[in-house]
Amino acid sequence: MVPHHASGARIARHRLAAELAGSVSPAMLADLVAVLAELVGNAVRHADPLPGGVVRVAWRLRHAPEGPQLRLRVTDGGASGGPRIRPPDPNAADGRGLHIVSGLATSWGVERDGLGQSVWADFEPVADQTALVTSG
Repeated sequence: MVPHHASGARIARHRLAAELAGSVSPAMLADLVAVLAELVGNAVRHADPLPGGVVRVAWRLRHAPEGPQLRLRVTDGGASGGPRIRPPDPNAADGRGLHIVSGLATSWGVERDGLGQSVWADFEPVADQTALVTSG
């Protein structure tokens, strides 16, 4: 649980980084931290808190033969409209968060129940891009 406050994203990022350091690659960890910050930030800006004025943050790491797989989940009290990607406006100061989530995560989605909504993002291992670089 983190506060339904701007500080909640910072707290969540630090917890995630501390827990997963050494369990996933630095590049994957950077993506995870960026996506978690966006999801918590969106929950704080656009949704109601859960009882107690909090947002629930969770992750599940699974070690698979092809590499670590991870799901992030941020649960809040819900909002009148669900999260959706908006067309980018180059003059707007915001509105790019779910573009970042979509670009970094393998997939993402929203689940709703009687208590609120959860936004999840999955991360799958990717091939080592350095192996694809050839000298020429």
